[in-house]
Amino acid sequence: MRRIALSLQYEGSAFCGWQRQRNGHSVQAELESAIQQLEPQRNIQTFAAGRTDAGVHAAGQVVHFDCGPRIPANKWAPALNGRLPGTIRVRESVACPLDWHACYSATYRRYRYTIYNGRRPNLFLSPWSWHRYHHRLDHDSMEQALVGMLGLHDFSAFMRAGSRRAHARTTVQEVDVQRNGDLLRVEIQASGFLYGMVRLLMAQLVAVGEHRLSPEIFEERWKQRRRDLVKDAAPPHGLCLLRAGYPIELFSKAGWYDCQPWFFLAESDPPPEPPTFPKTINQDL
Repeated sequence: MRRIALSLQYEGSAFCGWQRQRNGHSVQAELESAIQQLEPQRNIQTFAAGRTDAGVHAAGQVVHFDCGPRIPANKWAPALNGRLPGTIRVRESVACPLDWHACYSATYRRYRYTIYNGRRPNLFLSPWSWHRYHHRLDHDSMEQALVGMLGLHDFSAFMRAGSRRAHARTTVQEVDVQRNGDLLRVEIQASGFLYGMVRLLMAQLVAVGEHRLSPEIFEERWKQRRRDLVKDAAPPHGLCLLRAGYPIELFSKAGWYDCQPWFFLAESDPPPEPPTFPKTINQDL
């Protein structure tokens, strides 16, 4: 037996998420079907670094499976790409130790959320970004709010109902907010993410950027675990699993690191500046 690790990309809008489901079209089911065509004698099961939700994309999802020695490790990528739909691509395939695990060996996962802040719609950005055009987003306030989340904390406020986790503690390792013209890129890296965490967090963060919610109230909500006040989630199509990291890097940097292109747009015809509100506003957001 050998263990193969894959660096995997997928466009998530056509899928019910990564995980195989009884009534849904999943990335896992498509990938296992393709592997099974190459290993028909075995019952193949795949394991992923992160269970992305319906509509969420992945630029550097990491997956492993066990197989026989017939196909060289580096040949799995082209062999699978010839059998997968165009919305899924294997960027690289490598051999890994039998005790290595795509999920349990990971030291971090990094997500990117893309927001298009231009006034006019853009058809070519819409599948990959959340269009917020009413107000100019204050990205400095958004980053200020995120920086306060660094470290090990209980993030119950950002965990959707239905999670099977025994607790809501995780360690946020890095945060970054970058603006390029009308595009904002928000990146969050953590040891692990709760069910629905990033999308719930992003909806609150955009409210901060639009000055509908102060950074102080934002911090108060998650520190006091006020899940009842975190009602909305950002749409899934702006979210992308950028990569998962491990103590020993298995993949080449070109096949694994920052594989979602970063769009560049000129800053033209921006939305109006956000209005100024008292810092106690919007307790019901």
